[in-house]
Amino acid sequence: QVQLVESGGGLVQAGGSLRLSCAASESTFSTYAIAWFRQAPGKEREFVAAIGWNGTRIYFADSVKGRFTISRDNAKNTVYLQMNSLKPEDTAVYYCAADLVVIKPRQTASYDYWGRGTQVTVSS
Repeated sequence: QVQLVESGGGLVQAGGSLRLSCAASESTFSTYAIAWFRQAPGKEREFVAAIGWNGTRIYFADSVKGRFTISRDNAKNTVYLQMNSLKPEDTAVYYCAADLVVIKPRQTASYDYWGRGTQVTVSS
């Protein structure tokens, strides 16, 4: 069973940047597809970005396209979410999720393994 731990969240001013990390305990991490979701207070969890096991398939939500990038370092069992040009509406708890076979990467139901999340707050 994969255990995921997010880090890198914090408070940043609008226009700033943060890099989130998702570290996995599983040695077979390189075979998992990984995604980032976020959830703001009172809202449903929403898709942010996803990356396939070998990094060749990458998906972004329209709201973050051009501002966020996703990458993975399988040697370190870690996936990164680089967030630039942050906006107050990016404020949320960010979760990483993993699964071996992902048909619909933008859906929460596609992932069985989840981290506990890291808070990102963007001030205006």
